[in-house]
Order: sequence, then C-alpha cells, then structure tokens
Amino acid sequence: MEDEKQKVKDQILQLLKRQGAQTAAALAAQLQISPMAVRQHLQQLQAGEWVTYQEERRPIGRPVKLWQLTARSLERFPNSHADLIVDLFHGTIARFGVEGLEQLISDRSHRQIETYRARLLELMPIADWKQTVAGIAQLRTQEGYMAEVIEQADGTLLLVENHCPICIAAHHCPQLCSAELETFRAICGTTVTVERVEHLLSGDRRCAYRIGPVLSQSMG
Repeated sequence: MEDEKQKVKDQILQLLKRQGAQTAAALAAQLQISPMAVRQHLQQLQAGEWVTYQEERRPIGRPVKLWQLTARSLERFPNSHADLIVDLFHGTIARFGVEGLEQLISDRSHRQIETYRARLLELMPIADWKQTVAGIAQLRTQEGYMAEVIEQADGTLLLVENHCPICIAAHHCPQLCSAELETFRAICGTTVTVERVEHLLSGDRRCAYRIGPVLSQSMG
C-alpha cells in the first residue's frame, strides 16, 4: 500500500515538472483517481516541502489552488553529479583561466554535435527537420532532460526540456547554455531557425526552443 501511495506521489511530481502548475482536479483527471485522494497526496508533499501552491482568482466561484514544485523538488530529479562539474569548472579557471574553460566547453560541444549526428543517423537515416527535432528530444530525454516536442499553431515546433540535469553547473557556468543553443542550431542545419524562448536561468520553470524553417524572403 505504501509503495502504491509513493508511486502516486512520484507521478504527481512528474506531472508538475512536465506541465507546470496544476489544480488538484486536473491532476486527478490525468491520474484517474479522485480529487480528494490527490489533495491528500499534495498535502503530504507540501508537508515535506516538495510542493506549494498559489491561489488564482476566477471570474466565477472561489479562488483555486494551483500546485507547483518547490526548489527542493530538484532533489528528486537527477543532477548529473553537479557538484563535481562545478569543482572541475573552478579548477579549470584557476589553472587555465576563463579562456581555458571556454575552450573546454567548445570542445565538448563539438564532440556532442558529432555524437548527436551519428545517433540521429541510426534512429532515422532519412529525416526532415521535424523528425530531426523529435530525434533530438529522444536523445535529450535519455540524458535526463525530460524533453518533449509540442507542435505550434503556426507550424513551428517547441522543443521543451522539463528538467535540466546540469542546472547547478549551468548557474555557475552560463556558457553551457550558449553551447546548448549552438548545438541545436548545428544539428538542425541552416534551413531551420532555433530560438530559445524560455530559460531556466532566467526564472522560467523550464527551457524551451522554438524551431521552424527559415522563411524565404520574396525578391523585390
């Protein structure tokens, strides 16, 4: 019984991580259990400081509680040995200076691009840009980023990373985020634009990239 309760709590945390703030009723509908049961789990998670809520006023009726993750909840998701990475960054700067760190990140980015290209070729030998983005999301999910692709009304795609396993390291070394953006651009090619529209380090709850084909300009 306790294992089943813990499983539901983990599912709630996963939903809040992927989808952002939710009402108890919305969570209950997705988990196919009663709202009362969800509220009990949320109260227990709140007592453990894993979740909190904000009240949102609606035009009709009482305010609703929108439940969301706390900063402590990051402990429940992998961080890819963040402390070790931060120590290595500081050591690199002390030994080789900022230029040495930038070269290290650049070398890592080039290797990552080569690795992604090879793995994407295995996944889909012939791919259009949308398939490429889907492949990137699959690879990033395997690395712990909880990535997904959301198609937009204008035909572009939103590549979303619901978790950053190197978030702590990125706070100490923002160049990692710049390298990530350039990696996606290199993989998608020159016929596709990649723009970061949400950024964890800017206070957003996730990182997201709008990706779409380059619009051809009409000749005057």
